[in-house]
Amino acid sequence: MKPFPKIHDLLVARVVIGTVVLTWAVLTGLDLVLAMVDELRSVGQGNYGFFDAVTYIAHTLPRRAYMMFPTAAVIGSLMGLGQLAASSELTALRALGVSRKRLSLSVALPLLLLTGLMMVNAETLGPWAQRSADMMKSAARSKDMIVAQYSGLWAREGDTFLNAQAGHERGDENERWLELNDVRLFEFDDAGRLSSIAHARIAEHRDTGWLLRDVKRTYFEERTVTQTDVAEEHWESSLDSAALAANASNIWRPRYMSSAELKQGIDYRKRNQLDASEFEEYYWGHWFYPLNVLALCLAAIPFAFGSLRSGGLGRRLFIGVVFALGFWLLQTQVVKLAAVYKFDYRIAYLVPPVMMLAVSWFLFRRRSG
Repeated sequence: MKPFPKIHDLLVARVVIGTVVLTWAVLTGLDLVLAMVDELRSVGQGNYGFFDAVTYIAHTLPRRAYMMFPTAAVIGSLMGLGQLAASSELTALRALGVSRKRLSLSVALPLLLLTGLMMVNAETLGPWAQRSADMMKSAARSKDMIVAQYSGLWAREGDTFLNAQAGHERGDENERWLELNDVRLFEFDDAGRLSSIAHARIAEHRDTGWLLRDVKRTYFEERTVTQTDVAEEHWESSLDSAALAANASNIWRPRYMSSAELKQGIDYRKRNQLDASEFEEYYWGHWFYPLNVLALCLAAIPFAFGSLRSGGLGRRLFIGVVFALGFWLLQTQVVKLAAVYKFDYRIAYLVPPVMMLAVSWFLFRRRSG
């Protein structure tokens, strides 16, 4: 194969990147508008105003761009090739002896560069901006509740301060409850002096109230310090569990974390014998992101080739888009099956793109024959 790039490679790359970026902007813009409409429901809660909602949505832009890129890549690639076909440039390139494989390479390589930028975004700007947005929103909605980037969730009830490092909602067929992990309670007396510190491995809020498990409490008296250890302890508190759950879900959403944060979450949960499947799902999703983009585009590109003068280009492009977007449904189902049947998420993420690449290779061979 001749060295890359040639003039025709740059032509295809320029057109494809242009249509991908335009499609990307439209999809991300639409997502932002819909998110803004939904976010307006939170305006008026506490000190959360319209400008805060606009700021929150603006901070989520890097994360939304990352999520929309694969769809924009496949649609934009097909539109770009369609534009070249409509102007007969694709036909001219084929007549000059440029193979379908070379044209596919001309499409894939610039997309891989954009994918690389999105991977960097997913590890740096995206999580930071989303976390900043969630911290700002939580602080504005509740004056007694704040979110810190490294110290987790903080809440206040009178002279007692609660700090939790992790948390999520749990449930079964009969009940749902909030579970906080690695919880510390700081109690102060009327004079503002620290009277006790309690550390609980788990704090659960059920219908009967708060239940602390594996509690180690230290009392600071005037001349002595005493310590007690109990397996379970009921905590009388009127803290709003719904507000805590909402803020906990904002802090510890695995889908918005970087791979490094997800790896730390996996290690933490395995050390404490907690379920780490959700973190593993999104952790491997990060690493298979480039392969997904490549498989989507290569699987759809064959639909842009064929007898372009027959008037069937629009139909081929439509089928290609539907075929490629069906990939996400396939992958989602396989990943969910991995969660249910407890098999390796790497296999779940590898099977769909391999299947799509195999289909793409078959279509290339068939249309080359």
